[in-house]
Amino acid sequence: MIRVVKIGGRAQQAPALIPALASAWRTTPGALVVIHGGGDDVTALQRAMGRDPQFIDGRRVTTDDDIAILRMTLSGVVNKRLVAPLVADGIPAVGVSGEDAGLLSAEPIDTATMGRTGEPSQVDVRLVRHLLAGGFLPVISPLARDARSRSGDALNVNGDDAAAALAAALGAAELLFIADVPGVLDKGAVVPSLDVDRMRALITARTVTAGMIAKLEASHRALAGGVPRVRIADLAALADANCGTRIVATTTVPHAFTSTLA
Repeated sequence: MIRVVKIGGRAQQAPALIPALASAWRTTPGALVVIHGGGDDVTALQRAMGRDPQFIDGRRVTTDDDIAILRMTLSGVVNKRLVAPLVADGIPAVGVSGEDAGLLSAEPIDTATMGRTGEPSQVDVRLVRHLLAGGFLPVISPLARDARSRSGDALNVNGDDAAAALAAALGAAELLFIADVPGVLDKGAVVPSLDVDRMRALITARTVTAGMIAKLEASHRALAGGVPRVRIADLAALADANCGTRIVATTTVPHAFTSTLA
């Protein structure tokens, strides 16, 4: 049973991350897929180049020039920063991006306001299944091919959205969002279970941030796509099935992505 684990950018700074991923792989070899973010790294490079990062509802506004920055940072620096120590620990990790083999295709959200930021529209999981069958751990950067482009243009996809689409297409048993907090917090306490009604209440009360809102929305898309178990937690959740906040569905949530060859 496949488990998809999305590692947030800030969670990647934890010294225990690589040992925890290595342990999870050794426990269930051939059944783990990692997809990562890296927003802070992208923001740092944008600012170093004199750009002013902008976000709408937790998603990055992406210009044509920003795509090169995202490719360099996410598919290059961040991806290999995860892959290299895993390989050094004896884990057969392979770094790919959503652009490779047409793994992730996306449609622009709103070109006028979001630029080249998209949402997943199709997932072709043949490459991921091939890697898993060969005994490799896929480590995936969430860049996607522009489904409307004939020349190989890319779109920036929020890592949470990409993880939800990938988990649904793979028929994963669990989607686990690893964040730098132990779960969804309400007055400092972890909410053990969260349905759509309470999610909306937390958003209305501004209890959750834009980044967490994106995770909650992606969680419900994954549930609507058939993923039976979705959690938001910190690194401890890799080894403990009871950690974090479990997201449960109480209503049907539309989702735009479809899968091929799942």
